[in-house]
Amino acid sequence: MQTTKKKVAKNNSKISQLKLNNRVDLPLLIIVLILVAIGLVMVLSASSPTALAESGKSYTYFRTQAIAAVLGFIAMFILSKLNYDIYKKFYKLIYVLSVLILFMVLIPKIGVESNGARRWINLGMQIQPSEITKIGLIIWVAGYYSDPKNKIEGFWASCLKPIVAVGIPIVILYFVQNHLSAGIVIAMVTAVMIVMSGCQLKYIAYIVGLGVGAVAIIFPFVRTKFADGFRSDRIAAWLDPWENPTGTSYQTIQGLYAIGSGGLFGVGLGESKQKYLYIPEAHNDFIFAIIAEELGFVGCAIVLGLFAVLVVRGIVIAIRAKDTFGSLVAIGITALIATQVILNIAVVTNTIPNTGISLPFLSYGGSSLVILLSCMGVLLNISRTAKKI
Repeated sequence: MQTTKKKVAKNNSKISQLKLNNRVDLPLLIIVLILVAIGLVMVLSASSPTALAESGKSYTYFRTQAIAAVLGFIAMFILSKLNYDIYKKFYKLIYVLSVLILFMVLIPKIGVESNGARRWINLGMQIQPSEITKIGLIIWVAGYYSDPKNKIEGFWASCLKPIVAVGIPIVILYFVQNHLSAGIVIAMVTAVMIVMSGCQLKYIAYIVGLGVGAVAIIFPFVRTKFADGFRSDRIAAWLDPWENPTGTSYQTIQGLYAIGSGGLFGVGLGESKQKYLYIPEAHNDFIFAIIAEELGFVGCAIVLGLFAVLVVRGIVIAIRAKDTFGSLVAIGITALIATQVILNIAVVTNTIPNTGISLPFLSYGGSSLVILLSCMGVLLNISRTAKKI
């Protein structure tokens, strides 16, 4: 009788193991492939006039983006095979490195200054350390809430401590790199992860109250930086873009012209007029305006639909994840993509002031594309070990 029970228990264990997917989330993989393909086509279309004017070769930016896509897919494949549990073991070290890397922009001959800000480092290719920090902080938050050694009880441990820890790199981003937009993205992603970790609503209400109070106290000390700097100009341009159409509002107005010209089906792929040096660096943050002009409302709806499906698949993977750490990492990566999509399109449509946030998988940027595809590799790995429902 006892032998029979052991056999039954062993068979149940095998069945439990078989309930694991052991395969990557195919819909997510297909969506990523489609988005990268659209991104490459649109980068080629949007960047060709600029590349031709700068170097006499219209494929310059496209070639760089294509190489980044290849490297990104290689990284995605490797990370989809690498057990994500390894990140949990080193989540504290990853946090420290994520903070320290932000200071690399201050190192002579490594830090790169562009448009009045030092947000890049040159390691053979230009990289924004903040992109790496975003992922590192997602891993840290997930590791903190899933570590059994941490007693996640009370207001301090369950809510305030992770906020303080994440607040440190946000402050560094603001004062060292003058990169407020990255700080906003990190704050929004962290907020989603804290809520999804099960933090009590009353604690979240306390944080909102403390945040409002902190802003009221700190704002007088940083008011001049907002009132006299480029952020004040961007806010003024957002409120009334037509007041200074050839100055701060120029890019926004040209982007709106592109969107308005697209109509229902667009003017045709490659037929954009605004990309001919009207929209500054149209292949970067404002690539959605070129998509709207060339592919119209239908093309924009398809792109947004693809992002919506990606977010849904990310949520499904988070729900099915085998443990809390994998679930929170999946939620963090999904929230990162969703946040950047929402903010980028809000900027292009002048719904919010210009913040300089790229559109995932579509905007030009080699290091950003490699990092995003690496994140997709982690997400695919979580899906590989996820339980079926």
